[in-house]
Amino acid sequence: MNEHKIINDPVFGFIKIRRGLLYNIVSHPLFQRLNRIVQLGLASVVYPGARHTRFQHSLGALHLMTEAVKSLTEKGIYIFDSEEEAVEAAILMHDIGHGPFSHVLEHTLIHDISHEDISLLMMERINSDLKGQLNLAIRIFKDEYPNKIYHQLISSQLDMDRLDYLRRDSFYTGVTEGNIGSARIIKMLNVTDDRLVVEEKGIYSVENYLTTRRLMYWQVYLHKTTVGYEKILVNALTRAKQLTREGVSLFASPSLDYFLRNQVDAHWFSTHPEALDNYAELDDSDIWSALKVWRHHDDRILSTLATDLVDRRLFKVEVTTEPPSDEHLQHISQQIALAMDISQQDARRYMMSLTEIGKDMYNPEDDSIGILYKDGTVRDIAEASEILNVQLLSKKIRKYYLCYQRV
Repeated sequence: MNEHKIINDPVFGFIKIRRGLLYNIVSHPLFQRLNRIVQLGLASVVYPGARHTRFQHSLGALHLMTEAVKSLTEKGIYIFDSEEEAVEAAILMHDIGHGPFSHVLEHTLIHDISHEDISLLMMERINSDLKGQLNLAIRIFKDEYPNKIYHQLISSQLDMDRLDYLRRDSFYTGVTEGNIGSARIIKMLNVTDDRLVVEEKGIYSVENYLTTRRLMYWQVYLHKTTVGYEKILVNALTRAKQLTREGVSLFASPSLDYFLRNQVDAHWFSTHPEALDNYAELDDSDIWSALKVWRHHDDRILSTLATDLVDRRLFKVEVTTEPPSDEHLQHISQQIALAMDISQQDARRYMMSLTEIGKDMYNPEDDSIGILYKDGTVRDIAEASEILNVQLLSKKIRKYYLCYQRV
């Protein structure tokens, strides 16, 4: 009997999924749900090709993990079969707790609980369905396993999650500068003192990876049009939640309705077992079908925001390095209030949004990548690199995004 299932992936070619535990995870309904959640949320408003799913990304990360394990084993690093299977299972499920338009959801429909926490709740549920076969994978995911390199492969500067999403997102957006040499970085991985390092020959690939990540953040993930479009969705869901609280009945799937009615946070998840069931039912289609119906609602604010999203009427976005003045904000909210015949307070709350976005290009606590030299010494990439000027890279970049309804 064939021991692998083979999937043809446009980024990496053929990806093998071993029968047994890994295949059982992929077949699980909680994992299959990722097929219905787009990886880049609303970025397709700028990059129409960016419609790939979290399911595809998770399989890509699994593929890179099998390559990384192979590469380390070839260098004489001993990895037990049970550890290999566990780290592959953990990377496969690392994103399982994402909801539709994940980061939008994390601050509107749910509060004070991250998708990582929900991933863990889902892993524990799959673990109970699989009779405890994921105990080791969960320990690695929670960084409770004595050998730290496995957790680093899942979550660190050079984890398989980032290596996959940078390549995959650059492929589907068409931003070709984002194409990092993931295969070369993986070939250059090694371990020193329980820490993942990159051999000296891989230094250029690491430099390329760090500059690429920066480019992808500003050009794709934080593109001003995408940020503005996301704000419309945040405001639409916030408005829907407010109306529901006031007793207005809104069209919504049962699972979406559950989150509109209740104030769901970490404590709620731990005391209401049905919360996870409702969360697992949510995907992109719940949100879109609600928005299509909300376009025709009597509430002027909700119908305007829903129409903006469905018909791609974008908020105007002003990006500045200094926060905009109160007079400027006052002037905009006045104009919107007049044009829409709503209160200035509502205009300020729902029809505009001001966000400060900061991105460290290089944070030594977080971004340190060790470069291993032939003599066994390890230097941080920032010292080892000829081109990465650390002062320049460590400079915090702050931008203010003011987004508002065009009237």
